[in-house]
Parts: sequence; C-alpha cells; structure tokens
Amino acid sequence: MKPFLNVPFLPEERYVDFLIECADDLDSVHFSLLQSRALDSRIQIDPTGAQEEIIRGLGRLQGPRKYLLLNSRFYTPKLLTDTRNIKPIIQTLEQFLSKGVIHGIVYCDHYLLQLLADEAPSIAAELEAVPSINTMLDSRGRIEAQLAYISETGFKMPGKIILDRSLNRDLDELAKIALQIHQYYPGMKIEVLANEGCLPYCPYKLSHDSYIALANMGGQDPTHALNCDIGCVRLLDEHPYRLLQSPFIRPEDIDLYLYHVDTIKLCGRTLGPNFLMNAITAYRARRYDGNLLDLMDAMSWLTDRLYVDNKSLSFDFANMLSQCDNRCEHCGFCKELFESISHPLPLTIQNLKATSIDRVGAHE
Repeated sequence: MKPFLNVPFLPEERYVDFLIECADDLDSVHFSLLQSRALDSRIQIDPTGAQEEIIRGLGRLQGPRKYLLLNSRFYTPKLLTDTRNIKPIIQTLEQFLSKGVIHGIVYCDHYLLQLLADEAPSIAAELEAVPSINTMLDSRGRIEAQLAYISETGFKMPGKIILDRSLNRDLDELAKIALQIHQYYPGMKIEVLANEGCLPYCPYKLSHDSYIALANMGGQDPTHALNCDIGCVRLLDEHPYRLLQSPFIRPEDIDLYLYHVDTIKLCGRTLGPNFLMNAITAYRARRYDGNLLDLMDAMSWLTDRLYVDNKSLSFDFANMLSQCDNRCEHCGFCKELFESISHPLPLTIQNLKATSIDRVGAHE
C-alpha cells in the first residue's frame, strides 16, 4: 500500500517516535512555527516550542514530505507593506531549506505568497506553494485558476491540492473533479480532509477564520465564546443530530475515497499528541470501535458530553449521506439515526491539577 496520510507534526519526542513507526503510511506531514503566533490558521495564544526542536524532529522523520503552515486567513498590513517584517519568515524558510526539512508551504493569503516570491525568489523557486483547504477548491475552474496564479509567482507548482470539504459529501462531483485533475495535471496528487468535523457549508467559516487571524495578532481568543453564544457550538448544542451531516470521513470509509483521491489529511494539531496518535491509529487500521467524536477536531468539545457509537454506523454510511439534499425539515433520517447510535455521557468533574489541552473548536 502506498503512503496515504497527511498528518500534523508536533516536535514532542514520543510523538515523533510514533510517526517514525507509521512512516510507511505517511505521504506528508504539516507543521506550524509554534513560536510565531500570527502565521497559523489555528489559535496560538500561548505558543510553545523552539524552532530548533521542530527542525530536529523533522530531521528524524525520514520519508514523508514536509509542509510549513503559513495559512492564516490574512495578516497585518505591516507584515505585507514593510519588507523588514517579512525577513524573519524568509530567514526561517532559508534555515529549514538548509537543513533539508521542508518541501513547501501551505498558504491561504495570496498577498503573502506574492510578497515572499518578490523578496526571496531563490527560496520560492525551491518550495511548493500548496493552497490551503480554506481556499475552497471545489471545481475544475477554481483549481485551474489557483494553479495559474501560483505559476505567476515563481514558487514551485504544488505536488498536491486539497479539495474543499463539501466534496466529501458529493461523491459524484468528487469523482468527476478528481478524474479531470488527474487527466489535466498528471502526477499531481489530490487530497481530502477527513476529520475536521465542521458544519456542512458552514455559515460561520469565513468569519471564524478571520476572528482566528485577529486573535493570533492580538493575543486574545474570543472565538470560543462567540461560537457558544451565536455560532456553531450553539447550533450543535440545540440540534446535535446535525453533526452527522458534517463532511467527515470515517476510518471505515477511506478506501471509498482513495478510489478517487491519493491522500487523506488528518487535522487536530492543537489537541495534542494523544488525540493525534489515536486518530492516526484509527485511520491506519480503517476502523474505530469507540466514540466517533474522539476522532473529530472541531467537535472535540463534545467528546466528554456525548457518545456517538461509530461501529453502529453502517458500511454504506458515506454513500447514503452523499445523497443528502440538506432539507432536514422534510427528511428526519439523521435525527433518527443519531438517536439510535448516541447517548449523553455522565457529567464528570475535571482534575484541574492535571495538564489538559484546551479543546477549542477552531477550523483547519
């Protein structure tokens, strides 16, 4: 079996050891500069970890391709208009290249991509520019346009593209687009995101990404409170059955997708190594007999409150949901299914002395 997973990289030694054991199944890893809070698309209020640790860990992991995340929705104008502010990023890219531990960057803000290409053309020429999933590539036209814009910057063309989450629940369209891309761009890999667990066609998505970018600039995170009061957390709290509509891909269903695409991306880097090792193990085994929410990133806040029995979902779950027309008021399938496979969990008192991970549902 060829490598098929793209997973987060964290510099913790035991997690690196785990990734080394999984290396035969890893196509690539993606990593954040943990000490640079304003560059990532995830909340990094209190970043930890030194750049040297990341380089050392990546150096130990042989085989998978390695991609640096510069994928915030947007950046402060000072970063983009004063070239002195971009120099630390360029120096970092140069250092990672010199150590042979980077193959490309994942970006969302095309302004940043163009600026890096202008200020460091020799570095850009050595790195793939991979569009973030938040560029929402959901059609051949959008994909071709994005690739054309990349080609004009001087960055290397990406070795892969990741398709928009919505295609996970439209298998016919996924198959059509995958066939077109394989025909017109032979050799380019196609990837889908499996375990984010966001709402389908999430109405909060663009705003949420923007609030995350602002939070990482300012050092304060209002996004969780917003989602609880007027966002996705409130919606799912009121109608928890709607989590089944999320365009996730279960471990049991990945072979259905690998018929059309080349790689499966897993997210959850802010949830720590225990979450990631559990998820990676499940997707490698193509089976998980526990709580489906144990594998979901943006829905992790529900894990201690709700049990969704993954093994009770049928073998044709993905095919059934791909027929969904999102008219819940006329259907009731997800609600009935949810009530049959889930139950609330008893309230537990957390040990506040124990080290814990803040489970904030932030989007990839």
